[in-house]
Parts: sequence; structure tokens; C-alpha cells
Amino acid sequence: MSQNSIKRIVISGPESTGKTELSLNLAEKLETIFVPEYAREYVENLHRKYSYADVENIARYQIAQENIFAEKAHHILIFDTWLIITKVWFDLVFGKCPEWVISHIRETPIDLFLVCGTDLPWISDPVRENGGEKREQLLQLYCNEIKSFGFKYELVEGIGAARLENALKFLSLHNLMN
Repeated sequence: MSQNSIKRIVISGPESTGKTELSLNLAEKLETIFVPEYAREYVENLHRKYSYADVENIARYQIAQENIFAEKAHHILIFDTWLIITKVWFDLVFGKCPEWVISHIRETPIDLFLVCGTDLPWISDPVRENGGEKREQLLQLYCNEIKSFGFKYELVEGIGAARLENALKFLSLHNLMN
């Protein structure tokens, strides 16, 4: 299938909001694949504080994976996070974002962002940095970034199967199921 005919759905949202589980469940339900999150694996294996160059490496890898997975997808490609989160990460932690990341965001056709709400409890782990009120602030930042680039998005909430059903309703509403 041509990369241009593939519909791209990004699962986004703050830490501990079920992005990976939703990505996996949507890919299974839609009989396609998803691009897994890479930042977590990268940071877990650093054994030191991440740097600006590390986040650039993560972004480059995400872009490479995007192209590889697009070749394998069946009609829809799901992203477990994407460069919007990386851009916000650059901005918040380092006060700047590489222009090539911004250019790639502008140039990539994303059909819909499904932004996971903060109705799931935050679960601490060694990689997560932003619990509590910070999650609400990040939710707003992600939504504002998505809007500033002109992408469509929906806020997905619900516990367990309800979250998946709500996501599927939004995909249907935006004619992305076929």
C-alpha cells in the first residue's frame, strides 16, 4: 500500500494516560500495526540524565520508524506518541526545539490525534517525570501544539474498554475506519 494512502492516527497525551495500551488495542481492532514509543526505551537504557542530543536521537529514530512502519501498515498506521510530544519536551526542558523537528511536524500528514485524557491514575516509574498537576498542564500544551499546527484532535477518556470504544467512535466520526 502506498504511504500516501495510509491514514495516520497519533495517540498522544501526558504520561501514564494509557497511550501504549490504546495504540496496541486500536492496532489489533483495526488489523494494522502501530509505531511503538521509543523515548521510554532509550531513556531507560541511558543510565544517566538525558541531554538535548539524546532527545534529537530519539526524534530521528521516531522519523525513521515512521517510514519503516508506513510500508507495513494496512490502510491505517497508529503512532504510540509522536513528534508533538518530542517538541514540547524540547521546549520545556531545553527552551528550544530543532527546526528540522518542527519542519517534519509541518510536512507530515496526520489524519487525527487521539489525545488521552488524565482520567487514568498516574503511576510512578523511574522514567516518568510529570505527575499531578503537571499532567494537566502537559495535556493543555499538547492540545495547543496540535491546534497550532492545524491538526484535528479528539480527547479520549474512559476506563478500560470504554477508552477503546471512545477512540473507535472518534475514528468513525472522522471517517477513518475504512
